[in-house]
Amino acid sequence: MSEPVIRFRNLTLGYDRHPAVHHLSGEIRPGALLAVVGPNGAGKSTLLKGLVGETLPLQGGFELGIPADEIAYLPQISDIDHSFPVSVFDMVAMGLWRRVGGFGGLRRQDIERVHHTLAKVGLAGFEQRQIGKLSGGQLQRARFARMMLQDCRLLLLDEPFNAIDSRTTDDLLSLIANWHAEGRTVLAVLHDLERVGRYFPECLLIARELIAFGPTAEVLTSANLARARVLAEQFEEDAPVCHRHPDETPV
Repeated sequence: MSEPVIRFRNLTLGYDRHPAVHHLSGEIRPGALLAVVGPNGAGKSTLLKGLVGETLPLQGGFELGIPADEIAYLPQISDIDHSFPVSVFDMVAMGLWRRVGGFGGLRRQDIERVHHTLAKVGLAGFEQRQIGKLSGGQLQRARFARMMLQDCRLLLLDEPFNAIDSRTTDDLLSLIANWHAEGRTVLAVLHDLERVGRYFPECLLIARELIAFGPTAEVLTSANLARARVLAEQFEEDAPVCHRHPDETPV
């Protein structure tokens, strides 16, 4: 059996010593198509930020089975500065930086690849448009195109369908399905449980701590969802970090 892409070891993440994710242990296997779900404030986005180093562990940690530069991360679209003066072409071409470098010139085949990728996401003809002139759906298509050019093995998506029209959502879901078919590992933070049930075979349910992890139909039970709601409502923002042995909370 292949090594896990991610192995959590009693991972606790938080801010200013206040935990947002408690004592998460377990493994994510290569090629997983996994939805991360839970109530508002459950720690879902914090978990992704921890995987890319934006949030440091308060306790425990995790191990990657791939190099860190094989991770592509898509933050929430609300975190993007739409006023930044950059064209669609230049923003998408940033996906090639890992290979050509931040100051490297694009070769003809690189330029052709950017154009081809833009066409695949439905943005042919938008190359010179400023990103501030795009609709929310068009901007998300451009961001997915940039991820495609990064060509990474682990893809982290934080609320990729928020405030996006249904046609764009369907097109982006097709891209995610293609990534999965190529053997890439995809973790997506999502709220729409009906969509999770239809498109994501595995699910991680958290409410500051682990509720359930495994096949989606077994995770999204009424009992698990009710427990997640109760834990989210009971959580105290000023709660201190609690200490627990890693073997006490296996996934």
